[in-house]
Amino acid sequence: MALNVKIGKIGPLDMLKFSKMPDVREQVIQSTPLSPLPKAYASNAKAELYHPKWQKVVIDEIRQNGADAKTLVLKSENGKALAPFRAGQYISLAITIGQTCTTRSYSLCGSPEWAYQGIYNITVKRDDEGFVSPFIHDHFEVGQKLTISSPEGHLYYEPIRDCKKVLALAGGSGITPFMGMAYAIRDGFEDFDLTIIFGSRKEEGIVYRKELDEVAAACSKVHIVHVLSDEEKEGFEHGFISADLIEKYAAGEEVTVFMCGPQAMYNFLDGEIGKLGLDFKHVRRELFGTIKDPWNQEGYPEEIHGKTYQVKVVQCGQIYDIPASADEPLLVAFERAGLKAPSRCRSGECGWCRSRLLKGDVFIPAKTDGRRWSDLEYGYIHPCSSFPASDLEVEVPAEYLNL
Repeated sequence: MALNVKIGKIGPLDMLKFSKMPDVREQVIQSTPLSPLPKAYASNAKAELYHPKWQKVVIDEIRQNGADAKTLVLKSENGKALAPFRAGQYISLAITIGQTCTTRSYSLCGSPEWAYQGIYNITVKRDDEGFVSPFIHDHFEVGQKLTISSPEGHLYYEPIRDCKKVLALAGGSGITPFMGMAYAIRDGFEDFDLTIIFGSRKEEGIVYRKELDEVAAACSKVHIVHVLSDEEKEGFEHGFISADLIEKYAAGEEVTVFMCGPQAMYNFLDGEIGKLGLDFKHVRRELFGTIKDPWNQEGYPEEIHGKTYQVKVVQCGQIYDIPASADEPLLVAFERAGLKAPSRCRSGECGWCRSRLLKGDVFIPAKTDGRRWSDLEYGYIHPCSSFPASDLEVEVPAEYLNL
């Protein structure tokens, strides 16, 4: 449809007025009082509160939570509020182990209200195949000071996009973001109906059992369904979280499905959810996590499995030559060499570790390739989800941490 747009004529007076604009601006500038600029702007103070690069906290309490998980209660070092968050987001802990400076992400599992009191809760499940969670379990103490990031991530309820009824599928310590959602609903920060379908091996290993029961008892919009894979007990579902189980608790209503758990759970649920025909926008998952078996991912070059390559790292004018395994993300090689490289999600999504690949080839699993089009166009990679497939040269930004 054509639009009829009328444009008025520009007359001599308009041109004269326009030509004098520089003089008018200069007069305004010269008439402004010569007073010093403010030392701080309100907008900057709010930005620092809501989006700090790093925050300083102290471990206020450590308590056992299930058979192999510990909950850490973190309080702000200065007693002030911590950065606010949406229920379902995570923070990253900066940790030094020997010569290695690394980060790990943990979902915030407390109420958003607690952040205004200077309190965050996270839960760390011990994984003896890794080296960070055992270190936390064995060495973290009450009173210890930590450096943490601001809240990050996109696994939170959005009324414009999500259905009024949410089915949250959790496995093991994957309950943590949904614990935060349950608290948020109870405390009035969120308004939706939440059914948590929580898979555990045995009843004794259920994380947050007591807290979940308390929130469900206090809030009619929070419902808990426990699923045990290794036990059959009255009052519990048995087996794995399947398409049939999801349909049972959806009860014919339109739902949004949130997922959080280990990689094996995602692999299984991808097939089960595919049977339900849900809209893509109504299936949300927490970060996939670091790929631990790249050789099993589609497209992985078989000939590089088990090989070690040399990587030239350019960082702030310094050059480092380090080894890197084709079976581990580049970020791990950087950290093992003692480099302080930026990182947050460690899942290829956030882009915090974004670096420029100058030479060589890398393998990036499709599941964790969160790069933008411009990154692909101009040769940038996310080292947390990139595996060396040849000798490399990489330009890596610095991460300044006061640990």
